[in-house]
Amino acid sequence: MRYHIFILIMLFSVLVSADDDITLFDSYGNATAYIAADDELTVYMWTGKPVAYLASDASGGFHIYGFNGRHLGWLVDGIVRDHQGDSVCAQRESMGSTDSGSFADLNNPEAEAFKDMKGIKPMKDIQEYAPFRPSFSFIWSETPCKLFFYQGVSD
Repeated sequence: MRYHIFILIMLFSVLVSADDDITLFDSYGNATAYIAADDELTVYMWTGKPVAYLASDASGGFHIYGFNGRHLGWLVDGIVRDHQGDSVCAQRESMGSTDSGSFADLNNPEAEAFKDMKGIKPMKDIQEYAPFRPSFSFIWSETPCKLFFYQGVSD
């Protein structure tokens, strides 16, 4: 009986903490990654693999670093940007926020499937220097969201 209660408590805590996650959608409206707000702002792929983390940016927003120490881009106003300033993925609330209409067809992203369990986070490598933030564009990056984040994983 205690075992069943323990399992129920564990499931409840997972469901409650999942509400704090920030889902990131790719250019097709698919839930691809998420930021675990209760887990040191770690970015996980939908498969549960930890790939990156956020660090405060003095200009507002966040730097995105891979666990391999590589600077990947920025998260500003709910949109993940690459080093060219193009959009890689975005939160649901930010998908209709551009003037150019590049997100216009994604105002209704796909429903989120269940996430796999979180994997064990690797140790953070030494961070490389962040480049200057570029001007942000209103277009999608040629780099898919998944590939963008997997650049932060060591081989």
